[in-house]
Parts: sequence; structure tokens; C-alpha cells
Amino acid sequence: MTDLVTIRSIALTAAINPLGAELTHLRDAGGRELMTNADPAYWTGHAPILFPVVGLPFEETIRVDGTAYPMPKHGFARRSQFEIVAVEADRVTFALSDSEATRAAYPFAFRLELTYRLDGATLHVEARIVNPAETPLPASFGFHPAFAWPLPYGEDRAAHRIVFDADEPDALRTIAADGTIATARRDSPLDGRVLHLRDDLFTNDALVWDDVRSAGVTYGAGQGPQLRIAFPDTPMLGIWTKPGAAYVCVEPWHGIADPEGYAGEYRDKPGVFETPAGGETRIAMSVTLKG
Repeated sequence: MTDLVTIRSIALTAAINPLGAELTHLRDAGGRELMTNADPAYWTGHAPILFPVVGLPFEETIRVDGTAYPMPKHGFARRSQFEIVAVEADRVTFALSDSEATRAAYPFAFRLELTYRLDGATLHVEARIVNPAETPLPASFGFHPAFAWPLPYGEDRAAHRIVFDADEPDALRTIAADGTIATARRDSPLDGRVLHLRDDLFTNDALVWDDVRSAGVTYGAGQGPQLRIAFPDTPMLGIWTKPGAAYVCVEPWHGIADPEGYAGEYRDKPGVFETPAGGETRIAMSVTLKG
């Protein structure tokens, strides 16, 4: 098993696995766990990094200049060993660069860096996608953190909710039976700006906002400490759990699963952005323990 890298502030401790550069634990000053318990009966993930796709490519394939390449759901970064570039008491940076193995699925040169930094009661996470090539680099990217539901402060699971920063009047995307994005939409389950969490919301997989207006949400019960999750750089948001599990995922995305039956070019699919030749793209999120 890969040793976790632990960083600390006065209010939080975070542990990150170099396998996938995945946040595995986030604990408060009292040692209470704010992340999933990773119960294998439901899901053993913690906070996978989604790159270079978000969600499921149709038939687990992408097409680049007419050539098909095998690509698993959520991409390969979450199963890749990252290099530890720099580590200090309150921060660590990991990096993944292209290799023969990555180019077999994604025929591009790239460098993906993930920096985790603690500042008081806030965990900052920044992804840096670097394009060393002389042509634009297409990619999608997403965060997938799974927070404890309920949070460890004695409030009932049924009292937990997610409050959006802004009104979100649009209908949501739906997940097709094969895991791609269906044509049909569903009405928003929000009560004003509030999502009252309950298991039956997730019977048919994730809730997907493909044009989210909010730059952040607040998660917790009506009383007690809460988590403020900010995502200023991502235009999409997924919220997901498996009914009965002790976690809820708040997933800022810059990308989305393929539409049903999609057989077009990877560059043209919804949610793909391009990093210019010799340039970089930065995508950040933060988690703040409040109260």
C-alpha cells in the first residue's frame, strides 16, 4: 500500500494518496473524519481526480482524428501513480506526465499537477494542466470528493442539506442506463436554493447540473459545523451517492459523460476544453469547515 502524505494546519489535517493524488482523509482539530468511510459495500473511493474525461465515454472509447482509443470511466489519472514534487508541513504537490501507457489511451503530451494546501480551516486544491506541445491540448477535468453523511457532529442524517449560492432554475441532466448522458431531463429537486438530501434522489445515479450558476455550496445540517465547498472554475456540478451510504459527493466538473451513442471526435464532445500550445489551465476548489 502506498504511504499517504499528511499535511496540517491549526484546524485541519489532510492525508493524500500518491496513487491518483487522491484526498483520502480530511479531519478537524478534534480528529473527526469529514470524508467518506469508504465502506466497500457501497464505494471505496474517497476523492478521485477525473482526467482526461469526466464520466463515461460511450463504449469506453474516445476518438482522436478518426482513431479510437480505449478510455475508462473518469479517465486514467485516478489509477495512476503520481510523483511527489514538493512537500511542506501545510502543502504538497503531485504530478503526472504522459507516458507510453497514457498515450495508448490519450495520444497527447501533458503534465497534470495537483497541489493541496491547508490555510486555517480551509483546504485549497488546485489542478494545473500543462501543455508542452505545439498544438492545443483537449481535456476534461473534475473533482469527486465524498464527504461524510452525516457529518460527525451529532446531527441526524436526514437533517443534512446542500445550499447553493445562486438560484438554479434549470432542469437537470439524466444518466442513461449505460452510464452516458440521456436526452431527457428531470425537474430540479431544489427547494429554492436548498437540496434536502435523501436517498431516493439518487436511485437513478447522480444529479447533474450542466450549467451551474453557483460558484459554491454549503453542506451540513441546520445546526452545527458545515462545509463550504467553493468551485469558481467549473461550469458543471454533480452530486451523488449510493442510497444508504455514509457519504455524499459534491463534484465540480469541467466536463461530462458522453451523450448517448456519441461517436464524434473527442475534441468536439460536450465539456472538453483546450489548453493552448505551451500554455496551462488551472482549476481550483476549496473546502472550508465553518462553525
